Amino acid sequence: MLDGYMQESALENLDEREKEIELIKNIIHTRKELKNVDKNFEYAQDDLVDYYIYQMKANQAKLNYLIKLAKMKGITVDMINDIKFTLSTDEEVG
Repeated sequence: MLDGYMQESALENLDEREKEIELIKNIIHTRKELKNVDKNFEYAQDDLVDYYIYQMKANQAKLNYLIKLAKMKGITVDMINDIKFTLSTDEEVG
């Protein structure tokens, strides 16, 4: 499910716990994207420098928004780490 984001209509059918899990998955995914863009930026040349700066700003803004939502819902870092551990374990098995 980390490959994409759920459509808003699909989120309406989820219970509150499932919505929290999706929010956490999006935070984890966005953090990974931000790290990848940062790595690519280190080797960028010419016009790609501007592209990666734009990508970093966009991902950081998205991450800030998602973290703000998580705080409003009372989601803690421990919950995010638990989901992250569960996802990594599932990927190893599957």
